[in-house]
Amino acid sequence: MELRNVAIIAHVDHGKTTLVDELLKQSGAFRANQAVAERAMDSNDLERERGITILAKATSVEWKGTRINIVDTPGHADFGAEVERILSMVDGVVLLVDAAEGPMPQTKFVTSKALALGLRPIVVLNKVDKPDAEPDRALDEVFDLFSNLDADEDQLDFPHLYASGRSGWCDAELDGPRKNLDALFNLIINHVPEPKQVKKRDDDFRMLAVTLGADPFVGRMLTGRVESGKLKVGQTVQSISRIGQKIEQFRVTKIQAFRGLQQQDIEEAEAGDIVSIAGMTKTTVADTVCALAVEEPLEAQPIDPPTITVTFGINDSPLAGRDGKKVQSRVIRDRLYKEAETNVAIRIKDTPGGEAFEVSGRGELQMGVLIENMRREGFELSISRPQVIMKEEDGVQLEPVEEATIDVDDEYTGAVIEKLTGPRKGELVEMRPAGSGKTRIIAHVPSRGLIGYHGEFLTDTRGTGVLNRVFHGWTPHKGDIPGRRAGVLISMESGEAVAYALWNLEERGKMMIGAQAPVYQGMIIGEHSRENDLEVNPLKGKKLTNVRASGSDEAVRLTTPMTLSLEEAIAYINDDELVEVTPGAIRLRKRHLDPHERKRASRGG
Repeated sequence: MELRNVAIIAHVDHGKTTLVDELLKQSGAFRANQAVAERAMDSNDLERERGITILAKATSVEWKGTRINIVDTPGHADFGAEVERILSMVDGVVLLVDAAEGPMPQTKFVTSKALALGLRPIVVLNKVDKPDAEPDRALDEVFDLFSNLDADEDQLDFPHLYASGRSGWCDAELDGPRKNLDALFNLIINHVPEPKQVKKRDDDFRMLAVTLGADPFVGRMLTGRVESGKLKVGQTVQSISRIGQKIEQFRVTKIQAFRGLQQQDIEEAEAGDIVSIAGMTKTTVADTVCALAVEEPLEAQPIDPPTITVTFGINDSPLAGRDGKKVQSRVIRDRLYKEAETNVAIRIKDTPGGEAFEVSGRGELQMGVLIENMRREGFELSISRPQVIMKEEDGVQLEPVEEATIDVDDEYTGAVIEKLTGPRKGELVEMRPAGSGKTRIIAHVPSRGLIGYHGEFLTDTRGTGVLNRVFHGWTPHKGDIPGRRAGVLISMESGEAVAYALWNLEERGKMMIGAQAPVYQGMIIGEHSRENDLEVNPLKGKKLTNVRASGSDEAVRLTTPMTLSLEEAIAYINDDELVEVTPGAIRLRKRHLDPHERKRASRGG
């Protein structure tokens, strides 16, 4: 059977996973009566809740005697390491672009990686049936994007199709029959080349490990493309690291290939196949699995460096251990190192005390997903404010800069530009009308300046703005960037918050807790209306007397407290504060709970 390996890349929410659903349905990968969840490829709970793809996943369909392996890639730059590794397994890419929005920052990020690998793209203009769709403009923008990314002549001469993934059709012409996805299937078979590895079927076996998973019954499962030779179940092979050191020799206990949404056991894998293998104990991502006669490792794709670091510590608050079962630093350490093994974009470093760990990654979203997963597994953690990783070149300190692309209503452009180019030290690169009363702003902003900005941005734009960001490069350090302006309200007592006390405190600022919420000394219970921190007593009840007067005993009505999501909480805190994360709650607290210790720390002693 002929083979085609193709990746589908797109910006967040451009309809990539929905289109893959339709490809599976129309190719006959599902039975007619099979119950299939919407966005079948987003199998992870967090992916379903957030509506984004976090983990790269493969599937395969058969079309007119050809097997097409399709890889669904994450669209967010924070998960870029997944994308880079996955693209090394395929021979072509389908670039999906929203016909209204055009190419967006994460489209640019993933496309640059694909073009650098020499892959020839197929462009699909999706959602052309939307009322504000402008497919011709979007197509011109894609061409401009490719030329800006130094695409060669073959890549610039790309075929394009018009589609509606949700309606299940794709045509070469905008006014085509709009019946099915046949045009896309046929174009993939005709445009994407057969894997060049097929010609190396008689060579020694070689395979580059691209993703690592775990099966509860089989153990570690490595997925990759067979670069040369054949592999049979029971065969003894070895693994070599990127620098050519032998890691281990092992017997292959299982080989699985992707068939629809399932993985099926197969007896033999040939060059060009994308498969998962089991049997190894130490081999990990970017290592080469090969026959015993092979000495040279395959070249592994370099990965962009981490840009932020967050400290994960044990939860040492008075409420520790009430929600979660996994609270010891040893258990947290084991979990983090296990994550670093499968996710090569994350790096872990022990701190001198041994009770906290510095975790470096690509962005706040990636960190938020890791913390959320650990929280659901029963961990309790204390998380610090993200710190940007600097680097030094020729005696000059450099900091990471991100390209922020913002779509905002015309009336709010002034406020957004003022914030980005003022205190946050950004540089305006482009500003143009985006149609429908909106403006598109592109700015290069230091990563430090974007930490904690998203919540402020939504307030400034009344929730209508869309902010996308992607790593751009390095620039000399731009000086101090002010953090949060407002102070916080800190509890001076431990117990359960009283409604009457919170009601009296509302004039001091916005509350973050409701009545009966457990509080402790040093916990942050609200945002102060001024710039200084203020210690308050949320337990102070009303003094009762025997005298009753009409009007003096009015009912206590509390304003709804402001609730922060995990990412918002991490971005909100200052350097002397922590986020306490447990399976049942997200709380903010001061690093030093005792007020005397706080004063000593603020004085530098």
